[in-house]
Amino acid sequence: MPIIPLRDINKLERIPFQFVTVTLIVLCVLTYLYQWLAPASENQSDALVLSFAMIPAVLTGGVALPAKLDAVPAWATLITYTFLHGGFLHLLGNMLFLWVFGDNVEDQLGHIRFIIFYFACGAIAALCHLVLDPSSVAPLIGASGAISGVMGAYLVLHPKTRVWVLLFWRIPLPLPAWLVLGFWICFQVYMAMTVSSAPGADGSSVAWLAHIGGFFAGILLILPFRKRPPTTGAIQRMR
Repeated sequence: MPIIPLRDINKLERIPFQFVTVTLIVLCVLTYLYQWLAPASENQSDALVLSFAMIPAVLTGGVALPAKLDAVPAWATLITYTFLHGGFLHLLGNMLFLWVFGDNVEDQLGHIRFIIFYFACGAIAALCHLVLDPSSVAPLIGASGAISGVMGAYLVLHPKTRVWVLLFWRIPLPLPAWLVLGFWICFQVYMAMTVSSAPGADGSSVAWLAHIGGFFAGILLILPFRKRPPTTGAIQRMR
């Protein structure tokens, strides 16, 4: 990505602190540390991924995991996959985007609604990826689908807010959120149309369709999820 968000100029209005956003970041970091520190000789990291990643063929019932890896119901992996990451840069990028955009969406929804919203976007993102190849046995991991939903919500809620970004990794600029997020989703669509989603030489790939599905899920879900401010009429009746 040629545009990297650093921070936004957008204060919290309804909550004193973004507890859910920070908790999600901490849980993702702790999970990654476990993956990184797990003994390679015992394949514990691989077992963790296979047990908690979303595997399309497992979710559709086409393939069954070995009993020792069948840790949670297949449907639950629509949530658990969001805590796993394939490498440090994968984790760092996702957590940076969540840190920049998550707090203000949590502020608008409240803590409980934000949790439901976040995992709903993540589940929809995973299902969009599943549609691409329901028989795939490649594990889907990463919080980017859920975070894409957060970004879609941010675009609806705060389109004109200034976001400080690094352009081409070196030029700091304050840009409106609609430009930053609009460019981001256009980049995802372009990559989905031009780059194969098949695993590369390192066995990894980017789930572009999950990003796109999560983003538009966030745009649609934020409308019923957001808390409505009191109407002018209601305020007048209270006086």
